[in-house]
Amino acid sequence: MDMVFTAFAVLVFAAVIFMVEGAWMWWGTSHGRSARRIAHRLDLMSGRAEGGERISILKQRRYAASPGLEHWLRGMPQLARLDRLLLQAGGRWHVAQFLGWSCALPCGALLVLALLKPPLLPACALMASAVGGPYWVLLRARRKRLRKIEEQLPEAADFLARALRAGHSFANVLKMVGDEIPEPIGAEFKAAYEEINYGAPMNEALHGLAERVPLTDLRYFVLAVLIQRESGGNLAELLNNISRLVRSRLKLQGQVRVLSAEGRMSAWVLGLLPLVMLVLMSVVNYQYISLLWTDPLGVKMLWSAGGAMAIGAFWMRNVVRIRV
Repeated sequence: MDMVFTAFAVLVFAAVIFMVEGAWMWWGTSHGRSARRIAHRLDLMSGRAEGGERISILKQRRYAASPGLEHWLRGMPQLARLDRLLLQAGGRWHVAQFLGWSCALPCGALLVLALLKPPLLPACALMASAVGGPYWVLLRARRKRLRKIEEQLPEAADFLARALRAGHSFANVLKMVGDEIPEPIGAEFKAAYEEINYGAPMNEALHGLAERVPLTDLRYFVLAVLIQRESGGNLAELLNNISRLVRSRLKLQGQVRVLSAEGRMSAWVLGLLPLVMLVLMSVVNYQYISLLWTDPLGVKMLWSAGGAMAIGAFWMRNVVRIRV
């Protein structure tokens, strides 16, 4: 009990520290003369004021607004992957903000558990949701954004091909794509143009585009442009072929999703049915179903059922997930 209370106190202390740091960062960046001056300069860079364009002069993304916290987080190489995920998800959060929420949610869950003292199964579910919830939301936002970019890629390739046939340079075409095609792919092409405009080599800017958007089709696009710059050829025709290939693949992927819809629905039903029945039985006859987590044999049955459900869910996911 002492170990649990000590761990709870440490987590609460960390959550309070992160909350105070977040409040101080918010106040420092939203009020005062320095904040207004910075906001005015950002307006100039983003094009909301006259005589400016949107560009970030920072080559390296910041992990935190505080210099001390930034230096401490930079000493952890593992956080580079988290920062890349945040960049690919299109979020505006720093690594420090994401880590703060990732620590605050489990602390809040522990506080709720200490106050309500629910049964073992709901307590485990609440803690698992609090621990894995931020990462699940991050990965879901990343997957949704990448899927949107993949759907916009054929349109962007056709736009590039038409602009190249009209006689525009490739760098100006990137800017035109960023201005004409909506988010999120427009912002990525605009960022590549801004890197080129501020002195970065074309190859480095395109490799940065492929790193920010880890899609196979976009890598094909980048490789085609780089090879064409080295060996020559009709880039507009090549882009039209890439657009046609991506559209055909997306069409086939849609047909596969339609044909596998029944299997995916069956997987969801079979996966959620035991949990729904457990909740209903807890409401209808709690004394009867509570033996599963109060009796030692019931606990073993729960662990066995959970393991079998996890194996079944993994197997059904592999069956209905067809890569195109």
